[in-house]
This record gives sequence, C-alpha cells and structure tokens, in this order.
Amino acid sequence: MQQVDVAIIGGGIVGLATAYRLLERFPGKQVVILEKEREVAQHQTGHNSGVLHSGIYYKPGSLRATNCREGKLAMETFCTQENIPFELCGKVIVAITREEIPQLERIYERGQANGTVCQMIDAARLKELEPHAAGIQAIHVPQAGIVDYRQVCERLSQRITERGATVKTSAKVTGMFRRDNRMVVENTAGEIEARLIVNCAGLHSDRMTWMSGQRPDAQIVPFRGEYFELKPSAQHLCRGLIYPVPDPNFPFLGVHFTKMIHGGVECGPNAVLAFAREGYFKTSFNLFDTLESLTYPGFLRLAWKHWRAGLGEMWRSFSKAAFVAALQRLVPEVQSEHLVPAPAGVRAQALTRDGNLVDDFLIVENDLVINVCNAPSPAATASLNVGRMIVDKVATHLT
Repeated sequence: MQQVDVAIIGGGIVGLATAYRLLERFPGKQVVILEKEREVAQHQTGHNSGVLHSGIYYKPGSLRATNCREGKLAMETFCTQENIPFELCGKVIVAITREEIPQLERIYERGQANGTVCQMIDAARLKELEPHAAGIQAIHVPQAGIVDYRQVCERLSQRITERGATVKTSAKVTGMFRRDNRMVVENTAGEIEARLIVNCAGLHSDRMTWMSGQRPDAQIVPFRGEYFELKPSAQHLCRGLIYPVPDPNFPFLGVHFTKMIHGGVECGPNAVLAFAREGYFKTSFNLFDTLESLTYPGFLRLAWKHWRAGLGEMWRSFSKAAFVAALQRLVPEVQSEHLVPAPAGVRAQALTRDGNLVDDFLIVENDLVINVCNAPSPAATASLNVGRMIVDKVATHLT
C-alpha cells in the first residue's frame, strides 16, 4: 500500500492547481492525485468554454469575487511563464431593451465594487467594438479573455510530476475509511494511505464527501450546457465575447457568443437537467443519477420556482430555431445555416435542500479530509488562487 502525505481526489483544474500550490509551499511532501479517467481534465475542465473571467458578476466580498480577481492574474502569469497562449479579447454585456438597463447598472456596480476594469458604453461605442451586436447600452470589460484550460492542466500535471507528485489515472475511488490517524482510500489503481485527503471531485464531490464520513450541505445536480459553433463564413460576426444581461430571477447567464483561443466562435449554452452526471449527450442516461436528481427536494423546489424558464431551456435543447432566436437577440444577422453543433458540457450545480443554488465556493472539513463541495465558475479562471486557499487549510493539518 502506497503511503503519502496528501491524496487529492480529482484530476481537474482545481485538483491539479491544489497539488501545484501544495508542492510550491511544501516541497518534498508526498502527494498523489487520483483521477478515475485515463487522462486529466476530462469533465468540467475539459468541456470548459475557455473564458478568463473578470469577476464582474459576483457578490462583492464573496470567495468567487476575491478568488476571481487574484486568480485571473495568477493564471495569466502562469500562462506567460509556460508559453501557453491566452488573449484578453474583451467582453461586452449587452442590454437589448430599456427594461434590462437597471439590471445592467447593478452588474456595473458589482464590477466597480469588485475592482473589475469596466465601462458603461452607449450603442455607438458598442458598434465600434462589436459591429454586428444589437443593443442600446452595454458594459465593456476589456480585460476578459480566453485560454485553453485543458492545455493548462497538461502543463500543471507535468510540473507537479517533476516536483515528485504522482498522477494516477484510471484510479476510481471506491471507498474510504479511517485507520488510526490516517485515511485509507480504496481505488481501482490500488489502496492509498494518506495523512490528509483533499476532495476535488467536481461532479462527484458530494458523493466523495459522503464516502469520507462527512455530510455535505448540498447535493450536486448536473445541468448540461449545449452549444453550437459558427461556421468559418460567419465567424466575423463576433470579435470577442458577447453576453446578454442575465435574468436576475434565473440562475444562469443565458446564451452568449465566445471567441475560442484556437479559432472559431462558440454559441451557447442553454441549461437543461442532465440525466447523468456525465451526460454530455441528449441520449445520455443513468438511472441512479436521474432518480437521485428527480427525488431531491432541492431540485424539485428549484424546478417549481423556475418552471417557465426551465421549459424554455428544454425547448431550446430540442429546437434549433428557438436556440437561433435567442442568439439573434444579441446578433441579429446569425442564421440557422451559420451554426453547426459543438460539444456540450455538464455543470456540477450544488443545490441545498430548500432549492437554493450554492452561490459560492463551499468547503467542509474534519481532521483528515478537506471536501471541496462546490467550485462554481470562475473556478477554472481562479484555480491557482483557489488552490492556494485550499493549501492554507491543508497547512493546518500538516504542520
């Protein structure tokens, strides 16, 4: 049985960034990362749209706000040092109607409070930045950007391996139990005994929390985000990132346009319940996952509260015309023939039993296990700072 100081469950960007920061602060510690897939970054990280978020949306003072601002700078520094391409292409958040302006102003106020460089602009300035975008007013966020997070993860994995860590792939965790003052992690690559466990399992973080002997404050409910991509002939319609004003009564940002770091423009996502935690296709189905979501009081309360918006999201999932109509609010020239299907992603949405979305990072711990129960957007952007935050907690266990 391999014995280590710290075992990290999950080879996504948060787990890898945590290992990177841990070895940076505690060189020589024995660290293993357990990833159930054959490669790292195969789920939320690998299906990420690649946006470097600015932190404009988040509640001032929240962990999302503070980690985003500092984490974005850390990510840019890491990418510069590692020669990983990124681009600060800028973003506009566009109000189409006068009714949306008060919400746009509230977002702008949050941006100011969070230290985000942003400017309220009129329709003329919007046309200069995004000639094909509709809108009567907008917020311009010039420092929003794009990057390939899968490439970031590959480099993080390389760097932590060079520092002595082990990245075990095809290592699905099947059980955990306490042995004296250590934890034993049963997995498909062999048992690991560790002084400390850090759970960064993303879509399965709540299950790992239960497995560790702790009770999570929320359950993960998976939502699939579906995308289209602009054909090359239509990519001129978007220069950077074009977002709508989000509906304050609905917990998702709405379909938007995202320039990609390796070329192309992604359009989406919608947000529909996934019938599997790794349900990347409309046909994906896992009976246990589905029953778990549909019988969870938190999801039932959320669905009842937002049933009308939810039906709209489902309709867009099955009707390309409805999806195109939503995109045309932002860029009227977009037509159905300009769009081809693109890979979907699944968001690990943590919901409390009363139907509220967990709107910030959520970490619960005991003396042997630190469980990252919720790591919402901007987790990828902020990952290097989130990793540092987790290591601050690790330090209290190792010293």
